[in-house]
Amino acid sequence: MRTIDDLGNLTGKTVLVRSDLNVPLNDAGEITDDGRVRASVPTIKRLADAGARVVVCAHLGRPKGTPEQKYSLRPVADRLSELLDDPVLFATDTVGESANETVDKLHKGQVALLENLRFNPGETSKDDAERGAFADQLSHLADAYVSDGFGVVHRKQASVYDIAQRLPHASGTLVETEVGVLRQLTEAPQRPYAVVLGGAKVSDKLGVIENLLSKADLLLIGGGMVFTFLAAQGHEVGKSLLEQDQIERVKGYLSDAEQRGVKIVLPSDIVAATEFSADADHEVVAADAIPADRMGLDIGPGSARQFAEVIRGARTVFWNGPMGAFEMQPYADGTKVVAQALSDATKDGTLTVVGGGDSAAAVRQLGFADDAFGHISTGGGASLELLEGKTLPGLSVLEG
Repeated sequence: MRTIDDLGNLTGKTVLVRSDLNVPLNDAGEITDDGRVRASVPTIKRLADAGARVVVCAHLGRPKGTPEQKYSLRPVADRLSELLDDPVLFATDTVGESANETVDKLHKGQVALLENLRFNPGETSKDDAERGAFADQLSHLADAYVSDGFGVVHRKQASVYDIAQRLPHASGTLVETEVGVLRQLTEAPQRPYAVVLGGAKVSDKLGVIENLLSKADLLLIGGGMVFTFLAAQGHEVGKSLLEQDQIERVKGYLSDAEQRGVKIVLPSDIVAATEFSADADHEVVAADAIPADRMGLDIGPGSARQFAEVIRGARTVFWNGPMGAFEMQPYADGTKVVAQALSDATKDGTLTVVGGGDSAAAVRQLGFADDAFGHISTGGGASLELLEGKTLPGLSVLEG
C-alpha cells in the first residue's frame, strides 16, 4: 500500500482524510467512548504538522441518506479540537455550500471536519454511478486522499473506495498499523496461538472460525454463541440464545478442529438467569446442565479461570466478542477475567489483539487502559473480514 510519504511535499495542499469517528453517543449527545477519535489523531496531526490543509470526513450511526440531528458529528468536532489542542472548523454539510466555504477558509496546518457522510445517499449507494457522483464532489475539495478509517475499509463506499480512484492516495498510519498487526495473526503468529471468540451469534463469525481453524492452536468460545456449540454437543441450553440453523455447521467445526489438532475450549460452567435482567435471579450451573427455565448470560467463574490460564500460556492471542452480557454487573466477571488475563499476558511479551467493536467497548467500560493490551483494533467487522482472508475493497484500492 502507498503511504503518506509517497504523497511528497504536502505544504499548502488540501488533504481529505477518511477517519473512523463512529463513536457511541448518549441521549444527551455526549461521546461515551472516544477511542476511535483518539486513534484518528496521529494521522491528522502528522498531516497538519506537514503543512497540509486537513479536511476530515467520517460517518456516525446509520442515517438513511438524509440529515438527522442525533447523528451529527458536531460533538466529535468538539472532542477532536480538545485532543488536537487547536480549533477544528466544522462544516454543516458534506459537499455543499458550508463544506466548500469551510475548506476555502483553511490555512496551512488547520483542520476541518465535514458533517456526517451518510447524510448523503451517495455515500453508501449500491449504484456505482450515484456513489461515483458523490465521490466526484468530495474529490473537488482536495488535492490528495488519505485512508485512515480502518473500521470501514471492508465497505465499498464513496469515501472509502471510489474517492481513491479520483485523487492521489495513501494509507494513514492507523490503517498501516491495523493491517500490520492483523497480518501477524494470519501469516506468522508466535505459538501457541489462542483465539478467544464471544459475542451473540455464531453466524457473525462463521468465516473467521473457518479460516482460523487452519491457523490457531486453541479456540476459546464464550458469549451467546457458545450455546450453539453446547447444543451441537447435545446439551440442554434452556432459554439461552441459540441459532438452531447453525448447529450442523458447528458440529462440522468441532469435527474439523479435532482432525486438525486444534483444541476448542468451551465453558465448564455458566451464569444462568431467569431473564435478561441485572435484577433477575441467577446462579452458576454446569455448562451441560442449564435448567430449561434459565438463560446463560456469562461464562462461570471456573470457565473464566480456565480461559485465563490458557491465555497466559499463549504467545499470540486474538480476542473478539465479550464473554457475557458485560453491560450488566452480574454478568461482567467472565469478560473482566479474560481482559485481565490478556493484560497480564501482554506484560509477559505475548502479542495480544483486542478485535474492536464490543470487545473494545467492554475493556474500556471495565476500566482497562488501551495500553494494557498489545493492540486494540478500531474495526470490528473489518478485523474479522481481514482474518477471514477476504479482499477488502478499501485496502485493495490503495494498492493501485
